[in-house]
Amino acid sequence: MSSRRSFLTQSLALGTALLPLSAVVDDENAISEQADQLPSLQGKKILFTYGGWDGHEPTKFRDYMVPWLKSEGAEAIAHDTLDPYADQSLMNSLDLVVQLFTMAQITKEQEKGLLTAIENGAGMAGWHGGMGDSFRNNPDYQFMTGGQFVIHPGGVIDYDVKIYNKKDEITKGLTDFKMKSEQYYMHVDPNIKVLATTKFSGKHNSWIDGCTMPVAWKKMHGKGRVFYTSLGHNLNHITEVLPAMEMLKRGIRWASESRNGKLEKWVNPVYK
Repeated sequence: MSSRRSFLTQSLALGTALLPLSAVVDDENAISEQADQLPSLQGKKILFTYGGWDGHEPTKFRDYMVPWLKSEGAEAIAHDTLDPYADQSLMNSLDLVVQLFTMAQITKEQEKGLLTAIENGAGMAGWHGGMGDSFRNNPDYQFMTGGQFVIHPGGVIDYDVKIYNKKDEITKGLTDFKMKSEQYYMHVDPNIKVLATTKFSGKHNSWIDGCTMPVAWKKMHGKGRVFYTSLGHNLNHITEVLPAMEMLKRGIRWASESRNGKLEKWVNPVYK
């Protein structure tokens, strides 16, 4: 894997590999019922953008996620550049943007196109550094996502994820789980609905011992629904932890209903 700090953006060719996608919970019937209650991707137009630092495996994720989106009935369009964001006609036609672009550069025109689309009602969903560490010099973009990566103490480590909100449609029925991946320490917008959290030990940085950090959240940006989870450094890190993958799938479904769903309002700065 190339160094995170010294990556070179690469052009990536479109592939077709498809891996199975499933979820694990205590009650399979309850999960099935919950999935039925979530918005469907059937007929939704979704733009999947991927690229930037290759350590986050944008091509592998594309080969996994795009076929899944299509299997759910969505019209999924994959691009390995950010140029579509500047295409007003395309952006106005989208139901959802799913982004995996890490430590990249975005032009003013591209950023404006993306943010305007979300403010006007398109949804946005993403994970890990592909959405939470995309454009470090763009605070307007970070205002939309609700958080920005800062550090992952210890690199790939074992840590726990707690389902904080057990009633939300994205997390209902899911249980707490363990991860072996990067545990993201982030700067986080207090105006988010926290869905899952993690607690840091003092093993790598003593001064953050016991700190509780959001792992997944949902928020609004204008009329647009935004979902984010910090899980998913590599493809297998999240696919091998099935509740984590189920949470991501649900978040994508929820965000996809942005144009047709109700506007939600919350200020939820306190979590345990």
